[in-house]
Amino acid sequence: MAAIRRWLLAGLLVLVPLAVTVWLLNWIIGTLDQTLEILPGNWHPDKLLGVHIPGFGVLLALAIVLSIGAITSNFLGKKLVRWWDALLSRIPIVRSIYSSVKQVSDTLFSENGNAFRKALLVQWPREGVWTIGFQTGMPGGDVVNHLQGEYLSVYVPTTPNPTGGYFVMLPKADCIELKMSVDEALTYVISMGVVVPGSAANYKPK
Repeated sequence: MAAIRRWLLAGLLVLVPLAVTVWLLNWIIGTLDQTLEILPGNWHPDKLLGVHIPGFGVLLALAIVLSIGAITSNFLGKKLVRWWDALLSRIPIVRSIYSSVKQVSDTLFSENGNAFRKALLVQWPREGVWTIGFQTGMPGGDVVNHLQGEYLSVYVPTTPNPTGGYFVMLPKADCIELKMSVDEALTYVISMGVVVPGSAANYKPK
């Protein structure tokens, strides 16, 4: 029985990561393949080839993103983006949603932005309990007038799903900057502390 249990655990250790990886890739590819719906019926790869090949949507989505990036990187493209922003900013309801999302995306994807550039060790949800958070910036607006001292804006993700979490403003003196990348910190959070940063590099299959 001990040998069977050992074999079962060894098999799970191999199959579970593989199954989860395949499932995630299948979900991502399936989602991006929906991009093909924007093509005219006669141009659809399924009709041209006579068989469905997963992954064409990924290539199309990548081509669209690269094309838009190339167009908006020149002088004329930047003027078009400013015109588009000005147009949407005049539409009620739409402008509040669009401007908020744009500010967040500009902060996250800008090369000069500081959002999610640092992993922090913070006490949350109470003193004496520590968790990992990510610096998203500095408090601004009227909030600054009510805070004494230097504060940081911190996003504290939940585990194992880091897309949910809490936005908190903590004294800078109470935040410890960690010597690990954001990817390592996210992996640590998602794995619920099982995958320790640096352990993958030192891992040796038995």
